[in-house]
Amino acid sequence: MDNLLEGILAGATAASGAPIDVAFRGGGGAGGVGSAFLAGYHAALRALFPGLDRPATMCATEAEGAHPRSIQTRLSAGDRGFRLNGQKRWATGATRAEALFVFASEGTDDAGRNRLRCVRVDPRAPGVRIEAMPAPSFTPEIVHAVVTLDDVAVSAEMILPGDGYTRYLKPFRTVEDIHVMTALLGYLTGVACRCRWPASALEDLLALASAMRGLAAADPLSAHTHLALAGTLRWMAQQVDSFEPHWSLTDEATRAGWQRDRPLLQVAQRVRDQRLAAAWKALGGA
Repeated sequence: MDNLLEGILAGATAASGAPIDVAFRGGGGAGGVGSAFLAGYHAALRALFPGLDRPATMCATEAEGAHPRSIQTRLSAGDRGFRLNGQKRWATGATRAEALFVFASEGTDDAGRNRLRCVRVDPRAPGVRIEAMPAPSFTPEIVHAVVTLDDVAVSAEMILPGDGYTRYLKPFRTVEDIHVMTALLGYLTGVACRCRWPASALEDLLALASAMRGLAAADPLSAHTHLALAGTLRWMAQQVDSFEPHWSLTDEATRAGWQRDRPLLQVAQRVRDQRLAAAWKALGGA
């Protein structure tokens, strides 16, 4: 069945180097849900930051969350350039990252809204401290960390162009969903091939992966994209439920890992619901 998996992965992605195809292939070769998630997460970063060629992490969430008004990390200008001060939580893979994309406020606008910038920081820079957080009850392979920034020196070249929220943070929520879910589809495709699931399951997985591939090419800020993504994720959830009898065909370790890690699919569901409601509102619908 390895040849079948190789053929499916190659055919579905056309040997493309596009991040969405990298996500699907990475999931197909993953040993578990956590490893598949990381493949999708890193592919999403590559999609958001073209040219990224090393492990990286987004540093947005703080003690009060990741909403723009919750970000208290400050980017301040001085006589010797810029300085970065603050603390981030839930930085995925930060303990092994070679680049940190840190979201910081440079003050407020006339309406009192946070003006955010995205700063690329070397995790080895003086003033950066990274501490692993306790492992979650599922997907323990995914290491999250607290990142403390204590008067970190920042050059103008490290500050990415454009508004940090609209250009990077807001679209990433959609880009991450698309790429992570595609990697999980790749993982399930790998399991289906190795464990001889029914052909109909493979057909459904490839159909879903094709839908995600189309969404990856769409505008991540578009309300239409958000509606289509919501429908695709709902379809994916229904299909995943329908696959439950097939897990009896897998080995015990793989089956136990899936049962432990499946809750990952529901993480950030509240944010997805809010995104969908905002999309309908923008289009004048329900």
